[in-house]
Formats: sequence, structure tokens, C-alpha cells
Amino acid sequence: MATASARHILVETEEVCEDLKQQIEGGGDFAAVAQEFSACPSGKSGGDLGTFSKGQMVKEFDDVVFSDELNKVHGPVKTQFGYHLIEITARSE
Repeated sequence: MATASARHILVETEEVCEDLKQQIEGGGDFAAVAQEFSACPSGKSGGDLGTFSKGQMVKEFDDVVFSDELNKVHGPVKTQFGYHLIEITARSE
């Protein structure tokens, strides 16, 4: 079964999400940004979600994690929870 490891930042608006993405792409530390801004409890641990299987996360999240490029910041990704920046740190088939 396919598994992946990822970290994310969850915010309320697409605008905030875009701003944080620019900060990270400009050299900001993903984990530090997650700790400061993420609305998800995982923000306390730098946004780390650990390892999970396909189907454990909402579809929009899974679609990115199980198909997009590793070690790159993806997003904004809109889900029922808000807007996410997602960094896929590992994946296995």
C-alpha cells in the first residue's frame, strides 16, 4: 500500500497561504513558519504529519501528496479545513 510522509501549514485564507509560500520560497524555514502560523495542532511540531496511507487524508490533500513532486512546497490546496501548503518529504508505492 502506498504511504507518504508530509508536513503542512493550514490557514484560513488563500491570500495568507500565498504570502507564507512566498516567505518559504524566499528562504524561510517551513517548520518555523508552521509553528508560527498553522491553525493545525501539527504546527507545534513544524507541521509534521508523520507517515500515512492513501485514503487517510481528505481527497484534495491525497491528490497532491500521492502525485506531486517531493521536497517542494505545493499549494495553496483548498480543503474543507482551509488552505494548506504541503511539502511531501517521502513516498513509497
